[in-house]
Order: sequence, then structure tokens, then C-alpha cells
Amino acid sequence: MRSAYVTLDLSAVSHNLARVRAVAPGARIMAVVKANAYGHGLCRIAACLPDVDGFAVARLDEGLALREAGIRQRIVVLQGFADPVELQRLAAQHLEPVVHAPYQVDLLERALLREPIGVWVKLDTGMHRLGLLPEEFGACWRRLVSCPAVRKPIPVMTHLANADAPRDSLTELQLERLEAAVGDRSERSAANSAGVLAFARARRGWIRPGIVLYGVSPFPHRHGCDEGLRPVMTFRSRLIAIKWLAAGDRVGYGGDWICPRPTRLGVAAVGYGDGYPRHARPGTPVLVRGQRVPLIGRVSMDLITLDLTDCPKAEVLDEVVLWGEGLPVEEVARSSATIPYELLCGITQRVEVVET
Repeated sequence: MRSAYVTLDLSAVSHNLARVRAVAPGARIMAVVKANAYGHGLCRIAACLPDVDGFAVARLDEGLALREAGIRQRIVVLQGFADPVELQRLAAQHLEPVVHAPYQVDLLERALLREPIGVWVKLDTGMHRLGLLPEEFGACWRRLVSCPAVRKPIPVMTHLANADAPRDSLTELQLERLEAAVGDRSERSAANSAGVLAFARARRGWIRPGIVLYGVSPFPHRHGCDEGLRPVMTFRSRLIAIKWLAAGDRVGYGGDWICPRPTRLGVAAVGYGDGYPRHARPGTPVLVRGQRVPLIGRVSMDLITLDLTDCPKAEVLDEVVLWGEGLPVEEVARSSATIPYELLCGITQRVEVVET
């Protein structure tokens, strides 16, 4: 019998990609599969996307894993490189690093590569994490264009800080800054998932869908189904015990939750050791026999407790759906004071993965 496990509906990946294409029909697609494809399996998800134009990963090791798995599309490494050894390894596997700081230009100018490497230049238009500041951009751009180690043309990217708030003026300002720096000189990429859905102007050139490919809305207070998406991941467990408690009995560590009535308590074999959020509040819904029942008590490492009083047909070994099909991960994230990205990425190694 499985305890906590994940089922992946891989057909949903294709469905969600089609939704992205429908929204941005003229764009080239760089599918974001960093962080183990947001917890879904790096190479597994890449294999489901044979028709995208490229992939984006965060780090060198992720790009190497894709190449070892036979992925031949363009692969962009968002954190770039920090030293000559990393640069050589990127070049050897035809990975395309992002240049986001002047010291990387210095390394490229000193590099002795067998052939020019494709790079992307990142412009900081207002996110203020990685990226060349506008006053640095022109000089670094000219140096890269003159650098024998760099393949031309050189695409430019930026990252949108507030695209999940469509009424925020920062996104339009960022796009204006990108246009001012780049003009018509190069390929460009600005749109993350929220940018793809909310800003037509951001869809020019390359788009970088991430969370939407996995069926999750990038917008607060919305669900994937609101965007026409289907969840890829469903997190499941089983009931392993049921008992009756009296009114006034305390449940779990600390005894924080007190039974307000005679309570039929269920115990499911899942906890923060599997990736279920420790800070999920009492009342966070789970599904038992397709019915919503509330979490009660604190989340433990291996177990959670549920109020089954209003689900009288529930039995030991019944399946429990923690998020996914029938229960949006966005809702569970809100009940846990976090974001769905963290929940998807937080599934631990002991959780079995089943493809459907």
C-alpha cells in the first residue's frame, strides 16, 4: 500500500502548452523547467515538450542533465556562469548562459573556446536581482558584439517583477526600458507566465512560461482552471486510522485544536516529511471520497489529522487528495500562507511518483 504519493497527468502538460500557444500564437517558447520542473521531474517534463523552441533552467547541472537525457533544443542557463570552468562546461554542451554582470563579459573576452558560445544578456529593468543596469548595458553590449567567443545575434532578456498584478504600472515601465535599450537590434524575452497571460506587449519574441505549464495560475486569488489550465500534479495519501473523540478532547502536538463536538477523527499517512506544508492552518481542505473535509491539529512529519464527522462513509484505506485534481494547489497554498510554487517544489524524495 502506498502512503504519500504523487500522480502526474502528463497529458495536462500538452494541454497547458496549447493554452499558452493560443494566447501568444506568434511567440517562440522557452519552457521553464528549473527546480526539477517545479517538482514534476526535469527530464520527464522536458520529454513531454518536444515541440518547444527551447528550455530555461536555473543552473549548469540542470542543463547538463537535459543534454544527458537527449534534449537537443536550445537550453538557457538563467544564472549564467561564475568562473572559466563553468563557462567551458557550458560551451562544451552548447548550453546558453545568461550574462547578467560585467565580470562575465571579462571572462568571455579572456575565454579560449573551440567555437563561439551562444549567450543571452539580461537587462535589469526594475526587478533589481540579476541583470545589467541600464547604464551598464550599452558598454557591455558593445563588448559582447565585438567578442570572438560570443555567437551572434545576442538575445536580450529581462524579468518582470509585478506581472502577477496586471494593474501595476511597473510592468509597462519595464517593457519600455527593455524597448529603449534593445530597439530592433536583437531577439528579446520578457514574459514569464503572468506576463504571457496579462500583457500582450510582453509576448514579443521569446516567452518563458513556467508555472502555467504545470496547470497553476500565476495570479493571486485565481486558480489554474480560471486560466483554462489543467493541474499536472495530484498529491495523494491514504487514511490509516479512524477514531471517535469526545467534545473537549485535544488533537495533535500542543493540543492546539480542541474538539468542539464529538468528532470522528481520521489520520492520513502524509506530513511535512513528504512535502505537505507544516504551516497549513486548521480548516485547510483535503478531499476524502471526493468530499472536502478540514485539517485539524498541527501537521506532523508523517501524519495529518482530519475531521471526518461530516464524511460518515469514510473508511480506513480511503484515498486522500491533498491538492491537484478537484482541489487547487493555489487554495492549499493560501491556507498555508505560502505560494503554490513552494508546495510543488517541496515534494520530498520519499514520495512515490506515478505517471498517468
